[in-house]
Amino acid sequence: KDLANVLKAGKLPAPTRIVEDAFIGPSLGAESIDQGYMSMGLGLLLVIIFMIGYYGAPGWMANLSLFFNVFFIAGVLVQIQAALTLPGIAGIVLTLGMAVDANVLINERIREELHKGKGLLDAINVGYEKALSAILDGNITTVLIGVILIIFGSGSVKGFGVTLCIGLITSVFTAVYISHILIEWMAKRA
Repeated sequence: KDLANVLKAGKLPAPTRIVEDAFIGPSLGAESIDQGYMSMGLGLLLVIIFMIGYYGAPGWMANLSLFFNVFFIAGVLVQIQAALTLPGIAGIVLTLGMAVDANVLINERIREELHKGKGLLDAINVGYEKALSAILDGNITTVLIGVILIIFGSGSVKGFGVTLCIGLITSVFTAVYISHILIEWMAKRA
């Protein structure tokens, strides 16, 4: 009863004292975001070097479609007026990795068809057809996980899910459609 009366009065006889004092400024978050951009740029540079070194001219086309992917992601994020945070940058980095994976699948399927003796344009078309199911399977399951993160997550987890879903949808579009156009254009010019 005494405790209830003290709580009702709004005053406890326990004094407060400051044990530790710390200030967190906006520079801490800005530094993390700068490091995220740097890691994304470095990862993108390494991917570009790998794709060109391993695949040659088709690697150039895959890199070009990767730039279209980044452009589309940025465009969608601007349209929905999303603020890009560190988890959002991580979602984009993961998306870029999956976009490269899709291009590797496509280029390897094209190589297989060329080794079977098909012509270049036929190998390109069959390679894209055969790689499509694996690309869709990997990306659809990851988009489902992103949707779960959006529905059940909060704050930065939700932001990661949003950028991941946007990036994966644009990734499938650029890997399956835009890179196909670019590689066919390159093959017809050769």
